[in-house]
Parts: sequence; structure tokens; C-alpha cells
Amino acid sequence: MTDIRVRFPVDDRELSALHAAAFGGAVEVQAWGARLERWALTWVGAFSNDRLVGFVQVCWDGGAHAFVLDTAVHPDHGRQGIGKRLVLAAADEAKAALCEWLHVDFEPHLTAFYLEACGFRPTDAGLLKLR
Repeated sequence: MTDIRVRFPVDDRELSALHAAAFGGAVEVQAWGARLERWALTWVGAFSNDRLVGFVQVCWDGGAHAFVLDTAVHPDHGRQGIGKRLVLAAADEAKAALCEWLHVDFEPHLTAFYLEACGFRPTDAGLLKLR
């Protein structure tokens, strides 16, 4: 069974390792806890036997708009509905904070996940690379 926990105490090494496993590459420990406390509306983790196996964060503008970022599920736990549960829990948290809109950007191979599984609708958007 996988437990979903909102605003859980973040272990920087554990979350960095999850990101490395989910997105590829070496583990580079990031200051996740400090970043989330400062910038995130909320974050949600999925835990299996108290081990972090999934994560998503929601940032916001302090008003109507919230943004899904960093959705990650450990490859050993993929295709079990964990990502969907994380995103829907994050959406519930944004709604409880009185946000009106929840935005997400994603790569084409994730279209079915976000649009069909999680209920987002397609919109036009723009992106400006700064560095």
C-alpha cells in the first residue's frame, strides 16, 4: 500500500535520489526542504513502507493560479496509479487554498497522463528560455 502525505518533512537526500531515479542522471543533493518551504503552496509525497517513491509540488502566484512541478515516481513503482494520486491530491490542496486554475507543462509523451488520467485540458502556452 502506498500512503499519500501532504507537506511531509522533506529529506533532501531522499528527494534528490527519487528525482535522479525518475529523471535519470546522478544524484545531486538539492536543498529541497528550504526551496519548498519558501516557494511552494504545497507538496505531496507517496510513501511505500516509509520510503519516498513519488513526489509533486505546487507553486502559485498567491492568488488564482497554481502550477504543478516536479511530478516524479520511482521507476520501480510506475504504472500503479501513484502519479495520478499525487497530482489529484495536489489539485485538492490548490483548490482548498482557493486557487481557480491549476497549470501544468509537460512533454508530449505525458499527454495521456495529464489530459486523460488527471483531467487537465489542452491550452495554448508559451515558453521563454532564460539561460
